[in-house]
Amino acid sequence: MSSLRFVQVEPFTPVILPPGGALQPGPPGRHLGHYPSLPPGYQSMPPGHTAHAMSPIIMKLPWSLPQPPGPAGLSPSLAAMSLQSGMPEALRVVNLLQERNLLPPGPLPAPTPCLTQDLQRINCNPEVFRSTLTSIPQTQSLLNKAKMPLGLLLHPFKDLSQLPVVTSSTIVRCRSCRTYINPFVSFLDQRRWKCNLCYRVNDVPEEFMYNPVSRAYGEPHRGAYVFILPAVYLFVLDVSHNALETGYLHVFCQSLLDNLESLPGDSRTKVGFITFDSTIHFYNLQEGLSQPQMLIVSDIEDIFLPTPDSLLVNLNESKELVQDLLKSLPSLFEKTMETQSALGSALQSAFKLLSPTGGRIEDPNQRANAKHLSPATDFYKKLALDCSGQQVAVDLFLLSAQYCDLASLGNSLIFCFLSGAVYYYPSYHQQHNPAQVERFQKDLKRYITRKIGFEAVMRIRCTKGLSIHTFHGNFFVRSTDLLSLPNVNPDAGFAVQMSIDENLDDTQVVSFQAALLYTSSKGERRIRVHTLCLPVVNSLSDIFAGADVQAMTGLLACMAVDRSITASLSDAREALTNAAIDSLACYRQSVLTIQQPGLLAPACLRLFPLYILALHKQKAFRVGTSTRLDERVSAMLQLKYQPLAYAMLMIHPTLYRVDDLTDEGALNINDRTIPQPRVLQLSVEKLSREGAFLMDAGTVMYLWIGRNCNPSFISQVLGVPSYAAVPENLYLLPELDTAESQRVRAFVGWLKEQRPFAPTLHIIRDESQMKSSFLQSMIEDRTESALSYYEFLLHLQQQISK
Repeated sequence: MSSLRFVQVEPFTPVILPPGGALQPGPPGRHLGHYPSLPPGYQSMPPGHTAHAMSPIIMKLPWSLPQPPGPAGLSPSLAAMSLQSGMPEALRVVNLLQERNLLPPGPLPAPTPCLTQDLQRINCNPEVFRSTLTSIPQTQSLLNKAKMPLGLLLHPFKDLSQLPVVTSSTIVRCRSCRTYINPFVSFLDQRRWKCNLCYRVNDVPEEFMYNPVSRAYGEPHRGAYVFILPAVYLFVLDVSHNALETGYLHVFCQSLLDNLESLPGDSRTKVGFITFDSTIHFYNLQEGLSQPQMLIVSDIEDIFLPTPDSLLVNLNESKELVQDLLKSLPSLFEKTMETQSALGSALQSAFKLLSPTGGRIEDPNQRANAKHLSPATDFYKKLALDCSGQQVAVDLFLLSAQYCDLASLGNSLIFCFLSGAVYYYPSYHQQHNPAQVERFQKDLKRYITRKIGFEAVMRIRCTKGLSIHTFHGNFFVRSTDLLSLPNVNPDAGFAVQMSIDENLDDTQVVSFQAALLYTSSKGERRIRVHTLCLPVVNSLSDIFAGADVQAMTGLLACMAVDRSITASLSDAREALTNAAIDSLACYRQSVLTIQQPGLLAPACLRLFPLYILALHKQKAFRVGTSTRLDERVSAMLQLKYQPLAYAMLMIHPTLYRVDDLTDEGALNINDRTIPQPRVLQLSVEKLSREGAFLMDAGTVMYLWIGRNCNPSFISQVLGVPSYAAVPENLYLLPELDTAESQRVRAFVGWLKEQRPFAPTLHIIRDESQMKSSFLQSMIEDRTESALSYYEFLLHLQQQISK
């Protein structure tokens, strides 16, 4: 494939499922100082197509190009800077068995690396680029001794309000390691700069010379070259009887009609449609036809395209035909009794249609029964490899009340190779489950209208002496540090594990750089460059002081998902527990200077055991509680795919009391007053029958109304006279002209705005069926099959004391 071939296709295919390498076994038992490793979930695949040459025309850089300080110009005090000076708060000793109220009153901030103010100011935003350890050990042996994972969590295509764009025909890169110029390089003089990753000295191009007026490097000449190809959207829809019974097709067609003008692209954007049951239906929407033409292919064993040149059409030229098709599709199949669903053939058809350009697909079908987390068939894996080679991504919209074999669909097609996502809506039905219908509508609108990048590749580089050994996320690994992403979107997260190959004795700081090369929906070839700088330390206390407990939890969750699939769920759970045991044991034995009784942790890791217990009780890893296989696999996929901020809500939900909201300490955003109630522990002892409590679990929210809740709150917020009058399936907060209603709606709305997807809100009473799901998220309480938080702490203490 030519490096100048820019193919961007956005075949969106709502896939609606109708209702209906290897690990080496560890040593027996547990040995202190060792926990079962979570080996790479992805092996480097044989190279398919040559990666794009990393020499695009437009480069996006998240920095404003001031004259940057580099390693050669660091403050002399940095090398001697000790994280222990004055005993920082991060190292304050906490006895977990005695201190119960460990949760901060609000969101837990990311730790700040111990760098000079100049470096802090230009460092990458932790929402985009975050390390599990904000102080990097000098040696691998020191990292091994600390017993904490070293890795990076990335959100490279995140929606950012301010992202400076450098437009130039010359992209400045290191001649040796190909690192992009960034704020942490050293300028030796006006014509030479030193790479902060491999330390090579490079020449500064003329257009990047020092500007004495602006006192900045990098005033590139204008005159970028832009190669443009049209965006293409392909919609693949299940029209079998079981799928249509859910009512999804009406919702989908109306949502697409409402958002047709908002599809990313330009005047040359193309669209196409495929529907399927036991046969495959193509649609000729060529300009000049009086109405859409359906073309049926019944030989699903040998799929062919009936009219290849008229199945993808210009949206502007054929808009009326597209609108007519969307209006007629629901009624066209409403009387069908066909229950067969030729998913595999539909996917193959979409692949044939898109393979000349690349694109995006989604689909559904009920497959053979699978009893395990690994795929029951390799059909989708083979198709995934074909799609990846042609820059085709796959997204799955699964709307079903029955088993879908998501283990085969997700793990083979999405999970391993392609840059798509799974949108799962259990018990979806247009009439019986309006909350899921609302969520589907909002998710679909976000999916159709969000920013997107096509034919993307991402390379992660690091300072000499460091290396990457495992990737986590949805992609195809082309080489040791290059990921192929047929499509990239702002809602996707990635993680990598790192190791230290060479001692960093003479290094004060290290840098990590993620470069994402993609084609925008407008046809521009762009690069996003994110660079993170962190200090190097030589003591265990400094390493512990820089631990990022949420980043560690997110990386361990990804590692545990891989372990569950390649080994077993019990192995993954054991490894999670041992990660907490080993890190706290190391802290007690090697960092504490005065031994004390109890289960001791540094303040920065005080929530680590709680988060590990939360992972044990998360749908992805819990045992002893009835969990549908599809729901478990969906939770695993989300933990691998979601950026850290969203994944943490799934792991450890937040609980608030909302019947006593006030304006004290409230935020003022766009003339809206947003109350800020305190975060409560996830325990029923924090609930009160006299109150109302909101739980935010990421993809779902619960508003629990106590039996003796103030009737005034119930009437002024829910619009009903009493507790008994609260409807069973209430999922919307009515817009009432009361101060209480405005406060609750403002707070709930603000929480929803913090994420791109639409969480479902369930308003529940003591008698509600959803109450059990609400109580299962009370992480600190004991259940029939899981320890309470206090019991888990005692278990950790017992293991550490052995």
